[in-house]
Amino acid sequence: MSDERLSEGSGISGRHAVVVGGGLAGVTAALALADAGVRVTLLEGRPRLGGLAFSFRRGDLTVDNGQHVYLRCCTAYRWFLDRIDGTALAPLQERLDVPVVDAARPEGRRLGRLRRDALPVPLHLGRSLATYPHLSLAERAGVGRAALALKGLDLADPALDAEDFGSWLTAHGQSARAVEALWDLVGVATLNAVAGDSSLGLAAMVFKTGLLSEPGAADIGWARVPLGDLHDRLARKALDSAGVRIEVRSRVTSLSQDGNGTWSVQVPGETLTADAVVLAVPQRETYDLLPAGALDAPERLLEIGTAPILNIHVVYDRKVLGVPFFAALGTPVQWVFDRTEASGLRTGQYLALSQSAARDEIDEPVAVLRERYLPELARLLPGTRGAEVRDFFVTRERTATFAPSPGVGRLRPGARTKAPGLYLAGAWTATGWPATMESAVRSGVSAADAALSALGRPRPTHLFAFEEAAYCIFPGGKPRTPGRKPEGAGASLRGGIR
Repeated sequence: MSDERLSEGSGISGRHAVVVGGGLAGVTAALALADAGVRVTLLEGRPRLGGLAFSFRRGDLTVDNGQHVYLRCCTAYRWFLDRIDGTALAPLQERLDVPVVDAARPEGRRLGRLRRDALPVPLHLGRSLATYPHLSLAERAGVGRAALALKGLDLADPALDAEDFGSWLTAHGQSARAVEALWDLVGVATLNAVAGDSSLGLAAMVFKTGLLSEPGAADIGWARVPLGDLHDRLARKALDSAGVRIEVRSRVTSLSQDGNGTWSVQVPGETLTADAVVLAVPQRETYDLLPAGALDAPERLLEIGTAPILNIHVVYDRKVLGVPFFAALGTPVQWVFDRTEASGLRTGQYLALSQSAARDEIDEPVAVLRERYLPELARLLPGTRGAEVRDFFVTRERTATFAPSPGVGRLRPGARTKAPGLYLAGAWTATGWPATMESAVRSGVSAADAALSALGRPRPTHLFAFEEAAYCIFPGGKPRTPGRKPEGAGASLRGGIR
């Protein structure tokens, strides 16, 4: 890191902010501050941006560390894609459609679908639920009643955070089969935990926002290019254009406030002086960097648990799957995605299995996982039975998300700290969302908003358009998409499918 790049004598304005962490939260905060005329330095310890949503090379393949998707209701992440000119590279489904295969049923009767119609909530899912073959008639009716009860919950009620979702489902007549075939099918992927291990508050937020707010809210979007193209290459280009100084391989070692109210940010060999600092790093790293008195009970950060995600990658010598993705029941396999085109594979087909809440498997040897999952894929996909496996490998994120356990809400801090000029960001902070790309972007916006207020800088109006899209319904019943004319609904999944 050169003295010239860190000099304090030039920039957009006299105010300087340092953002620590180059994941989605940090990139968002840096863009928001720079768009408001603040001079920004972004520090990232890794050699790349993107945090836990990144790509790497394996031979001729470009591999995502895990499958990440978002929903139309993820208005903040959609704003982020717009801001980095990446929207066209991660399009949304025209209409929610999820193939669900039950390996326990006879072949020819295994396929069901979760999809929506162009009808008002909750009728938009009525036909799909009525014909969903993986539940009995009584279970389908029970799901409808539970959904209406869920819709009636007040997400602002702090008591919801203390209760677990599994107990609530049992109390509302949901069978073990209904939990497996519907509630956990969605919940494990978004929350990275089964219903019994999830806060009712976070689960209710997921289902109310994604399935019970607007007809199109749960339509799924995902990157058709490697994640690194979005969260590193395009993000870096947007940051450069905004005048942000980016320093990778620059890990912050200490943070302190000077007597004149400015901040000193120490990296190996250099000290940066800033008027505001945004810490956009995981909770353990935040705890280690926080100065005394910044939070009332900083030890609470260490009580926020983490949950792993396992991703299994299989390359076949031929095409074995004819749809972009599917979810599975009656098997250890959870969700399977076709990553062939995005990875650059020219012959054969590359499938990625996203396995959330994978605590029991996260440290299993590759040979054990291969022996377990290749036969399961053969059960689910007849085309694999004569195919050659050209490659089989595993990626592991042992601390992929914060654990959405009951009571976690009281542990998640907001963007502001008690130290003037110091702000927090990250999907684990108090955004109201589970650990999703949406939560990360929202946290970056919240931290930037708080910093701009303290620095006396105006809010860029375009930055906060997604809040309007999330909460306001305009004539015709269609939410407003940031930066565009009203045209459809607009929120993000994380967990195994982030």
